[in-house]
Amino acid sequence: MSLNRLVSELEKHQHAPTELWDPPYCGEIPIHIAANGDWFYQGSQIKRQALVKLFASVLVVEEGEYFLVTPAEKVKITVEDTPFVIVDWQQLKQDGQQLLLLTTNIGDTLVLSSEHPLTMKEGVPYIVMQRGLTARVHRNVFYQWVSHAQSRTVDGQEQWYLSSAGETFVLGNVE
Repeated sequence: MSLNRLVSELEKHQHAPTELWDPPYCGEIPIHIAANGDWFYQGSQIKRQALVKLFASVLVVEEGEYFLVTPAEKVKITVEDTPFVIVDWQQLKQDGQQLLLLTTNIGDTLVLSSEHPLTMKEGVPYIVMQRGLTARVHRNVFYQWVSHAQSRTVDGQEQWYLSSAGETFVLGNVE
C-alpha cells in the first residue's frame, strides 16, 4: 500500500459537507466546549460520545468563532480553548517512512504531516485539523513526544523535533 493511500485510510473523518450549506444564522445556543475537550449543554456534560461526534461533524470555525452548521440553521457555540484534544498517538513505519498517528478525544485519527502540522502557541502544542479546526496536544502526549524526540542544532540553537510523513516538527529549543 502506498504512503498516500495509507494516510487517507487512517484519516477517515466523517464531517458533514457544511461548506455546501448556507443556512440562516439563528443565534447562540448554550453549548460549550471546555479546554479539556468535554462538551456541555446548559452546563451539563454531554456524556453520549455519539452525540458529541454528531455535533463535531457539523462544527466549523469562522474568524475565530465556532458554529454548528446544518442545512437548516447556523448556531454559535462557545469554545474555551480549542474543540479537540490529542489524547493518544502511535508510531508506524510505512515504505521506510515514520508516521505518527494521532487520536483525538472523539476518536478521530490523523497523521502528523504537512496537512496536519504541529504548531506552538505560547509554548502549547496544537495540531491543525481539517477545516481550520485545531486540537491541543494533551500534556501526557507532549511529554511522551519529548522523550521520543530527536535533537539537532540549527543556527547554533539545539532543537528537539519529531519526524512524520517526511516532515520535521519542532517541539522546542533546548535551553
